[in-house]
Amino acid sequence: MASPQKVRAIALLALCVVMALALWFSATAVIPALQAEYELSSVQISLFTSMVQAGFVLGTLTSAFLGLADRLDPRRFFMGSALVAAAANTALLWLEPGSIPVYAARFVIGMCMAGVYPVGMKMASSWADRDLGLLVAILVGALTVGSGSPHLINAFGGVDWRFTIAAASVAAAASGLLALLIPLGPKWAPAARFSPGSFAEAFRNPALRLANLGYLGHMWELYAMWAWIGLFLAASFQVNAAGYDPTALARIATFLVVGACGAIGCLAGGWLSDRHGRTAVTIGAMAISGLCALLVGSLFGASPTLLIALCGLWGAAVIADSAQFSASVAELSPPQIVGTMLTVQTCAGFLLTLITIHLMPIFIEDLGWNLAFAPLAIGPFLGIVAMARLKRRPEAAKLAGGRG
Repeated sequence: MASPQKVRAIALLALCVVMALALWFSATAVIPALQAEYELSSVQISLFTSMVQAGFVLGTLTSAFLGLADRLDPRRFFMGSALVAAAANTALLWLEPGSIPVYAARFVIGMCMAGVYPVGMKMASSWADRDLGLLVAILVGALTVGSGSPHLINAFGGVDWRFTIAAASVAAAASGLLALLIPLGPKWAPAARFSPGSFAEAFRNPALRLANLGYLGHMWELYAMWAWIGLFLAASFQVNAAGYDPTALARIATFLVVGACGAIGCLAGGWLSDRHGRTAVTIGAMAISGLCALLVGSLFGASPTLLIALCGLWGAAVIADSAQFSASVAELSPPQIVGTMLTVQTCAGFLLTLITIHLMPIFIEDLGWNLAFAPLAIGPFLGIVAMARLKRRPEAAKLAGGRG
């Protein structure tokens, strides 16, 4: 049974991550309002999310090269990152949407998130005791709730888009101050020195290569879905909202899909993987999410109840396996390069998201909403192949305490 101190630490850490990660999609959540006011192009819409992704990759690499998470108290590093990100997000209130300074601010936010999410993961792992999969899943669940929270703030009828931006900034700043109160677990220790020379090991080692390929398949789908599902629901409800206000319904539904269902999926995935194995959970989650990507367009303009139900299932499945790829790489890597391998995995995955986020406008224009999400299914189905092959390898015995 977990100690009261561990429960308090993980709960406070999860709360801080939820509040800080509200910045990731704060601008994305208000895109419908910005479109109405400023007539943004599809490329400009994509850049609101992709610049955060690019900033996160650079921030992660910079932090790893300089060893910032080890040289600095992780709580102070978290605080500084959250406060700078909150300031950059607040600047959006005075910048013209679609301008270069806006995208620069979003890039800075992404860089700062490298001092929040990975650092939070490391703090959570310091409390691990045969429950690493669940602890990492809790943090990924916090990420999903934080990513979806701007849509919930945005759902209050009549609220100006500037309020959503301001509220996300206040939440992030508060998270930075609260982070100082998080106790570190008994297993806290500086990570092994970052080793750029070990980069190739991520794809040279057969087991690590398969785990990373599975993760790339997962990431091909995840952020493109998160970035565009709100606009998809808004467009569908303009056709059929069953008598409800289509704008408010789309905002609430997007939070439920990304935030609420995503968090449930993370917790379920973490709990199941520690008991039944990482490969089984990742294969099952990707099978469900890939099918949802293929089917969701067929319900465009159909019953909102059916559409929200399918999107909710997709929202749970698309993120349920995320934490398990990180846990798999940590368990498969030689101890002296675990940090490097996780950095390589994270950066490769987020770089891939830049492609699919910017492909989505092309899919929407050429295929229509009925088929726009279908190409995303390629990722999880290829990921299934990779994880099925990993499951058959002897190294799978290292996963989830021998459960594979």
